[in-house]
Amino acid sequence: MDTLNYEVLAKSGYNGYILKNAPEKVLQFGEGNFLRAFVDYWFDLANEKADWNGKCVLVQPIAPGLAKMINEQEGLYTLYLRGSENGKKVDDKRVISSVSRCLNPYEEEGFKQMMDVAASDDLEIIVSNTTEAGIVYDPACKLEDVPASSFPGKLTQVLYHRYKAGKKGILMLACELIDNNGKELLKCVNQYIDQWGLDDGFRKYVNEDCTFCGSLVDRIVPGRIRDPKEVAELEQKHGYADPLLDVGEVFGVWVIEGDTKLNDVLPFRKAGLESRVFVTPDMSPYKKRKVRILNGAHTGFVLGAYLAGFDIVRDCMHDATVLGYMNKMLLDEVVPILPLDQEDLQEVRRRCAGPLQQPVRQP
Repeated sequence: MDTLNYEVLAKSGYNGYILKNAPEKVLQFGEGNFLRAFVDYWFDLANEKADWNGKCVLVQPIAPGLAKMINEQEGLYTLYLRGSENGKKVDDKRVISSVSRCLNPYEEEGFKQMMDVAASDDLEIIVSNTTEAGIVYDPACKLEDVPASSFPGKLTQVLYHRYKAGKKGILMLACELIDNNGKELLKCVNQYIDQWGLDDGFRKYVNEDCTFCGSLVDRIVPGRIRDPKEVAELEQKHGYADPLLDVGEVFGVWVIEGDTKLNDVLPFRKAGLESRVFVTPDMSPYKKRKVRILNGAHTGFVLGAYLAGFDIVRDCMHDATVLGYMNKMLLDEVVPILPLDQEDLQEVRRRCAGPLQQPVRQP
């Protein structure tokens, strides 16, 4: 069976939204399952719903990666969002077309292409998710490295090249799962400016012309499907093979910390996604919301549920006793004390925990 690309997709009869050509507005460090099921998904919706007309160029943060496979598929991949929403089962398929290509900067040509994107007039945003270990200052990195081994080192190289080309500052959206991710990344870049003896004009460019935003990301992404039988069934259904097929839960929220004016710069409000992707001056209440409603719900029922014989969360959510206990805990003890709009909190609880009543699990 043919592997997914634009020609194969057209022959398959797919009738969903597809954007083949658009300016490359985003440089994204990270090409793994999470970013493709989360960040690139939101930009894909912005293309469809807000006519954002932009593409994301992906960059491998480490030498082994998916660049060759992504480029063979012309950036296309199939995304399934699965789960439950408003008490109904969701299993939505979407072919993502917001990715143009993927670069391997550990190859000389890939590094050059990354620098060409850095100096482009179209570039507006840089996004990263290089894992919790990605935002780290490594003094062994040098400006002349091809590329610098650390992600902040690569970012400094990219920004310095853009600065020397006389291009405007960019918006940096850090998605790594560490506290103050944007501020920590900016701190590392400033350390390289000091170490590499870069000029004061560049320091001003980074700290004043560029905007570094921290962010909170929330979506469970299991990634590829591992059951060969299900893979074969989907290939027959789709009419193409897709080794880059990705799976995420339907629930997703991206909270970006920064000046709320950025809500008008980013395409998400115009796309009607403001309840899922938005900018706020302080994301700490939203982190508390996530930790206490989502993580706290699991922590609250896991010991009793495990002793009752449950091994996975899905089965717990199909048992009236465990579900009732969890919802009572959230409604009576967690939601009322969180410093956010109560209707919004109830909506998050519904998305995370489901309806208040469900039938007892059948044996």
